[in-house]
Amino acid sequence: MELGLDQWVIWQRGPVLLNATILYTWLVMVLLVLGSWLVTRRLSTGARISKWQNLLEVLVGGMREQIRQISQQDPGPYLPFIGTLFVFISVSNLLTILPGYHPPTYSLSTTTALALCVLAAVPFYGIAQWGLLSYLSHYLKPTVLMLPFHILSELTRTLALAVRLFGNVMSGALLGAILLAVVPLFFPLVMQVLELLIGQVQAFIFAVLATVYIASAAQAHEEKREALIQRPAEENRETR
Repeated sequence: MELGLDQWVIWQRGPVLLNATILYTWLVMVLLVLGSWLVTRRLSTGARISKWQNLLEVLVGGMREQIRQISQQDPGPYLPFIGTLFVFISVSNLLTILPGYHPPTYSLSTTTALALCVLAAVPFYGIAQWGLLSYLSHYLKPTVLMLPFHILSELTRTLALAVRLFGNVMSGALLGAILLAVVPLFFPLVMQVLELLIGQVQAFIFAVLATVYIASAAQAHEEKREALIQRPAEENRETR
């Protein structure tokens, strides 16, 4: 087993190279795009729908409900981004049942890229909802001296997202390979099933944490706005 997909170079010409990480990432992307097209090309609003449309509706409905419960907000704006993260990680880990396949999440560069997407999504959704100045002001609360700590917090939790996903996927794959070499019969099959389960759990955890990070920024601004609205009302009652 390769200890690093990034070092597994499949094709190279000058500075341009194709390694296993890029290959498996694009494989997953192609499968997702093709599968989405096949499922959605004949959507029906009638009583009779295909089993694939039914599966898609269950998946989307489940993700919407999870986002609503976690964020306590309308899941509509967050669903495309959070849903894409979950489906990509989930399918990447599920495809480990195919011989010769290695999940792109087995590469630290892939998990870092996913975490950086979350890092960019947090201010993107915050600014889109509250405006640039209003969003940036929370980095200076309660005092401007907290600015470096707020920035450090954003960076460290991004690093934690990347390392957590990479570490769990890599450890599961390595453990399965070791057991396959030591006990090459029934036990590795059990570990393979367990690895698939862990992969789905990691996809769910990554999506949940991304939702929490994104929604927390909007929630903080919502609480600030409510406080500003309630303060004049309290002052009016006191003057009476």
